[in-house]
Amino acid sequence: MKRVLITGVILLFTAMSFTSCRETTEKETVVREVEVEKEETPEPEEERKGILERAGEKVDGKVNEEIDEEIDKIDDN
Repeated sequence: MKRVLITGVILLFTAMSFTSCRETTEKETVVREVEVEKEETPEPEEERKGILERAGEKVDGKVNEEIDEEIDKIDDN
């Protein structure tokens, strides 16, 4: 029984010494950047503006109309 145990331990240490010292292979990856040319079509100005910009312009228009009306009232007096 002693011999089997000692032989097992020796085999275990031998196997560990071969596997732990093995060099690992390093993989080299190459990344290529590819630029894709996008054909730009002229977009109408409203499509380029965001929803907040369009809403702001509508509000500005209404406020300007009210301001003009108030100025006319003041000028009439």
